[in-house]
Amino acid sequence: MMLFRRRPRVAAAPAAVSGLADPLTFEALFDPTFLAALRPFSLRISRAQKGGRLAEQRTNARGQGAEFADFKPYVAGDDLRAIDWNVYRRLGRLFVRVFEESQDMPVYFLLDRSRSLFVERPPRIHAAQEATLALAAVALDQHDSVGLFPFSDTLEIEFRAVSGKGNLARVAHSLAGYSALQGTGLAAALAHLAGLRLRQGLVIVVSDFFDEAGIESVVRGLEQLPHRLLLVQIVKAYDADPERHPDLSGDILLEDGEHAQPTSVTITPDLMARYKAAYRRFTDALSEFARTRGAGLVQIDADKPVRDQLSALFGDGAVKL
Repeated sequence: MMLFRRRPRVAAAPAAVSGLADPLTFEALFDPTFLAALRPFSLRISRAQKGGRLAEQRTNARGQGAEFADFKPYVAGDDLRAIDWNVYRRLGRLFVRVFEESQDMPVYFLLDRSRSLFVERPPRIHAAQEATLALAAVALDQHDSVGLFPFSDTLEIEFRAVSGKGNLARVAHSLAGYSALQGTGLAAALAHLAGLRLRQGLVIVVSDFFDEAGIESVVRGLEQLPHRLLLVQIVKAYDADPERHPDLSGDILLEDGEHAQPTSVTITPDLMARYKAAYRRFTDALSEFARTRGAGLVQIDADKPVRDQLSALFGDGAVKL
């Protein structure tokens, strides 16, 4: 049943499909107070590959870099300038200093702009926009590059990599221009992204993760990605507990914004129990993937301030993946 696959918007029968909400404007997104609160935060990956990360993040590669790492015995061919003569005077043996290289980390955002994110009040797209801009601001502030890949039925390439704090306004302008598209094709978008062979980095997926292909297809798509992952799930309280929705009783029409006709449903205790069980299987599958893959998974409630929830996510100041 589509009730179990897609988050519905609920309306009392026989209502018609209502209009879609507008995305947040550039002025609402590019709020100086909101952005200033993000400055203490950082995104870190524990073991970056060569070609993979920035000043605070260390790679496995050793060479001339920003920060001393260790000593190693001198061998023919080592750079004579790296010899530590103080150690030689003490021990009578030649050692060279080695350094951890500092490189930028590409951060790729997959942002869901399917119609179902625009149907509620407030719509989930607002929380998705704010979360994306906030995380992009953190990445750009620490000299990483940012790529933006919005998706609906298909994946789009807004830009593959921009860097520098000055490009945050560009990201905000892009996000502010995202009107609703069509259905949700997250599994297909993930397969497309995997085929682009992008430089390894961090992929941040911002979505409700409801796909008609099913959560199993979404997980298979995530497994194809050779990147570190942060999954930002946009939720509402009644996703897990539909009895909290004030209109969810009796005979209703379910609208998701992605189909021309709403679906008529009669709410019964048995249907509620089946829905809750299906939703638990959905969330368990996503959580299990995150646990086994070592991916980050955070839920952002679209009805609550995004900044407060991000503060809880960053905790002591850093998200480490």
